[in-house]
Amino acid sequence: MSKPALTVGIIANPASGRDLRRLTANAGLYSSTDKASTVQRLLGAFGVTGVDQVLLPPDMTGIAAAVLKASNSPHASQNRWPRLQILDMPLQQTVADTRLAARRMVEHGATLIAVLGGDGTHKAVAAEVGDTPLLTLSTGTNNAFPELREATSAGLAGGLFASGRIPAQIGLRRNKRLLVQDSTRALREWALVDVAVSPLNFIGARAISRAEDLVEVFATFAEPHAIGLSALCGLWCPVSRQDPEGAWVRLHHQAEQALLAPLAPGLLQGCGVTASGRLTPGVAYSLSLASGTLALDGEREIEFSANERPTITLDPNGPLSIDVEAVLAYAARHRLLAVGREHPQHPANLSC
Repeated sequence: MSKPALTVGIIANPASGRDLRRLTANAGLYSSTDKASTVQRLLGAFGVTGVDQVLLPPDMTGIAAAVLKASNSPHASQNRWPRLQILDMPLQQTVADTRLAARRMVEHGATLIAVLGGDGTHKAVAAEVGDTPLLTLSTGTNNAFPELREATSAGLAGGLFASGRIPAQIGLRRNKRLLVQDSTRALREWALVDVAVSPLNFIGARAISRAEDLVEVFATFAEPHAIGLSALCGLWCPVSRQDPEGAWVRLHHQAEQALLAPLAPGLLQGCGVTASGRLTPGVAYSLSLASGTLALDGEREIEFSANERPTITLDPNGPLSIDVEAVLAYAARHRLLAVGREHPQHPANLSC
């Protein structure tokens, strides 16, 4: 009986890094060409670590087409890229495409899914894949959940884990998440990094990048070097990814002290802080505002009125992700990337 092909998925969100913050601040643009190049670097790393097949969704910006063309090149053959399969699926050019691609990859038996995008993209994928691990790569505007790293080293870590050479207790990290719940309307949504409470009554332009549009921020983790809304906690009451607790801050423009925080790339604003604290896992926190909107991972998605009572709860049982640094450290200690003379990429076998 033949062994099933070792399969991984790659989801590159065509829209990540293209939101309003490119105009309101100085956020950079991660182009479709950049994303196609990143996918190709992943393919090279997956190939040398034993991945047989890679699943990639179609798109209308040329990412999949460029990668497919490259996969048929002599370079791809020489470097033993995995077989590339473009998923057969309809496109709506919305987040529904990301969600559908994630579900299809799980159905096809993907061992892990590499995600190129920002916090919102990772949240959408995580909602569909259960405990299928994510290999996170930052290509969005505000990125706190996916750490910034080179695709080649990330791909090596992902491929080593997918091929079964890394123990799960070494290679996997269980992430925290925030549950937004309102029993009055059967509301139940998740955020991976932060939930911000805004006095704005309508969703409108989804991104929040003004201090006056913030009243509270709840965060699963908050690192001092972060960019985005979680930076308010990160620079005031930091909490690590590994810490079981989360953090929160309450804001008001008349506060005695104000914090200069990078709410978006290139956008530093003074935010008055009136209170802060830690989030205890499993405890439902009420909002200080009677009505407004909630931004999940940087974008407003939920409106609430005086008749509704949404709560925020820190949940330790969020998605699994590959711990790239831990995997590569283990690989170094155990010489997992050492090859003998029989290997095609041993220098003795390479033509001049």
